[in-house]
Amino acid sequence: MKFFFTFSLFTFFNLFSFSQDLSYYLPDSIQYDPSVPKPQDVIYHAVGEWHVTHDKLVNYMQVLAKAVPSRVKIETMGFTYEGRPQVLLIFTSPKNHQNLEQIRQQHVQLTDPQRSSSLNIDDMPVVLYIGHSIHGNEPSGSNASLLSAYYLAAGQGKQIDDLLDQSVILFDPSLNPDGLQRFSTWVNQHKSKNLVTDPNSREFNEVWPGGRFNHYWFDLNRDWLPAVHPESQNRLTWFHKWKPNVLTDHHEQGSNATFFFQPGVPSRVNPLTPAKNQELTQKMANYHAAYLDRIGSLYFTKENYDDFYYGKGSTYPDINGAVGILFEQGSSRGHAQQTSNGLLTFPFTIRNQFVTTLSTMEASKQLRKELLSFQRDFYKASISEAASASVKAYVFGDEHDQTKTQEFITMLQRHQIAVFQLVNNIKSGGLDFQKQHSYIVPTSQGQHRLIRAIFEKTFNYQDSLFYDITSWTMPLAYGLKYAELNASQFNNNLLGAKHVTANTTANFSVPAKSSYAYLIEWTELYAPAALYELLHEGVTVRVASNPFSMQVGGATKNYSYGTLIIPVQTQTLEADKVFSVIQNISKKYALPVQSFSSGTAMSGSDLGSSRFLPITKPAIAMITGTGVNALDAGEFWHLMDQRMNIPVSHLETGVFNRVDISKYNTLVFTSGNFNEINKEKLRTWVQGGGNLILLEEAVSWAVQAGFNNATLKKATPAFDTSAHLPYIDREQIVGAQAVRGAIFKADVDLTHPLGYGYITPTVSLFKSNKVFMEKSKNPFATPYYYKANPLESGWVSRQNLNSIKNSAAVVVSGLGSGKIISIADNPNFRGYWLGGTKLMMNAIFFGKMINTSSGITED
Repeated sequence: MKFFFTFSLFTFFNLFSFSQDLSYYLPDSIQYDPSVPKPQDVIYHAVGEWHVTHDKLVNYMQVLAKAVPSRVKIETMGFTYEGRPQVLLIFTSPKNHQNLEQIRQQHVQLTDPQRSSSLNIDDMPVVLYIGHSIHGNEPSGSNASLLSAYYLAAGQGKQIDDLLDQSVILFDPSLNPDGLQRFSTWVNQHKSKNLVTDPNSREFNEVWPGGRFNHYWFDLNRDWLPAVHPESQNRLTWFHKWKPNVLTDHHEQGSNATFFFQPGVPSRVNPLTPAKNQELTQKMANYHAAYLDRIGSLYFTKENYDDFYYGKGSTYPDINGAVGILFEQGSSRGHAQQTSNGLLTFPFTIRNQFVTTLSTMEASKQLRKELLSFQRDFYKASISEAASASVKAYVFGDEHDQTKTQEFITMLQRHQIAVFQLVNNIKSGGLDFQKQHSYIVPTSQGQHRLIRAIFEKTFNYQDSLFYDITSWTMPLAYGLKYAELNASQFNNNLLGAKHVTANTTANFSVPAKSSYAYLIEWTELYAPAALYELLHEGVTVRVASNPFSMQVGGATKNYSYGTLIIPVQTQTLEADKVFSVIQNISKKYALPVQSFSSGTAMSGSDLGSSRFLPITKPAIAMITGTGVNALDAGEFWHLMDQRMNIPVSHLETGVFNRVDISKYNTLVFTSGNFNEINKEKLRTWVQGGGNLILLEEAVSWAVQAGFNNATLKKATPAFDTSAHLPYIDREQIVGAQAVRGAIFKADVDLTHPLGYGYITPTVSLFKSNKVFMEKSKNPFATPYYYKANPLESGWVSRQNLNSIKNSAAVVVSGLGSGKIISIADNPNFRGYWLGGTKLMMNAIFFGKMINTSSGITED
């Protein structure tokens, strides 16, 4: 069957003269209904002539759904942070549309081992999810979606009819609407009438942070598993509503590359992914190769990219009984760019994405029964594997932070994982779990493999090179106490009769009015949000620097370091106003607040003690712009804005150097290069009492700049520099020294202001850098540190592990009247590392009160 014109490169000067009628893109074996609007009829330019903006893209999809309702149904999955709709089109035959809900319900039964055996798959449609451009500055996917949607809506003949009759196609034209809009605006406003192809031109070099990310500068292609953002949450709802057999993820790569499709590097496939998945991936790859061969497009497979981290769009389906496929097109990054392969035009990149959409649909149709069988067998095998596995359940919970526990439950349930209340108190792994605050996840359920992927620690790997992180053990990330239960520990009597729902809220008592004082424990996740709101309303708040106990309801209750006290009589506000504010924050953040009529402590400091230190309202600025790691900056911004409701000013380097910064008492430098910062201005600000918080590579920069007295350890050499090694081994040896991301256990000084709110003396931190700090010579200035065996989960080279052993994770130093807090790792990683949140918030609220003097005088 003839599909395409045979040329693949062309002169861009006459490009649009033949692309107006879509003949450059569309198969010549298909006829099209002339009553169906073409893309240019709605977006007012030819496909590839300009970069489609998200509003025009959605408008075209809505027009198609209205024009061909018998084939197309459009749904709004939800909205992004910036209020853009996430639309999903459902393409299938008119007959299937008439029975769509019945088809969906029957298809989902394939994932239920108790019901799937009786299903007849002979005539069951295969379900595809076609997703485009999760990175906004990789736009050929979303622009190709205009063509694919038109092809599916307007195409006529047996080929199209058979495809639609045997398929239900979930069609997501833009996985990242906010990023796509940002990037399309950039390249369109820099396009010349006479196309400029010089890679140095402004069109191809976005300003910071670029269009890759969502509103908060997150990489949404790492968010499928944690599902922190609404874009991911909305998409997952529809993914699990339909349980697709195949999901495509259309990306772009460097401009000098050709085209990649999976399979990826064989040695980097997650061991929880069944071999049959990779077999089907290869079978589908044969179709991609054949289709790209027809148009003369170069491609490669089994290199560079892997299938290890389940938080990516092309890998998440693999742990859900489906086949995920990554497409990576060499990017024009604009309209036409000179590359090492010659001139690369935007229409050329669009055509390759469109062609591999066609190859995916054809492969899925031809492999329909095999894909459906694989899905059914995947979930059956999950139950069998669970029966033979040594771990029968996971128990978790934090009686000191019920809100964080509920966040974890919500994440699990987004992935269709059943969670139950614990009925009886149990002990496992040396940990006690109280039934009223603990939950249990049996492993014998359809999502057995995904449960393992979420809970297991990982130490053994086939390869030492990774495209993304090497571990993501989620209870450690959330900072939750958890344990495995084996067959002798687990039985169904531990499971509560009531299935825990995502709407379950933490139990807390609405405070009674007091004329004396209120206490709030610092252990709860959103206690910092409540503290800021109190300070913002003008309420005076103090923090306990000593533990103490009080009489509560006839019993003695212990309060730890970091407990907040709100005295009533010393406030400038009326007692009724103070009570109103406290009531509001208690309800808003599900935060327990205790009222007291006396300041007498049963033990420790009385409430009027000077051990309760005054807290200053933080006025925070973060350095942003060129040189700053946008991901890390976005993680801090998201934490403060979305979770804690605390405003943060974003200062670019030029602005910092120009303006009066005395209005800020806290500055945050995330990882990056800050060489253009006015260092003397920064030094003077710290000396004047400023609180400077440095994360990751910002620590190294400040040391090199001469005003951070933290000492960096020298990394252990990867190899003997006098040795002669084969050149072919260079990639493996050098690449293995990258710290791609692993989890390390740090010991915490719970008495230190930076340790307030933690209950156990260890915390799990995520490290993906080579910042290794020596412990401070001041014995009180290293509140977080690694011991001799810090690795909790993940892969790190022996040399890097040696550098991490017995190193400092956090060091505090003084400069004049100010403080410098150096945090070597990332406590805010990807927005879900809630185990590090308390460290970050302690640095914000309590950093200024740290005494950095060692108190030691030398003779």
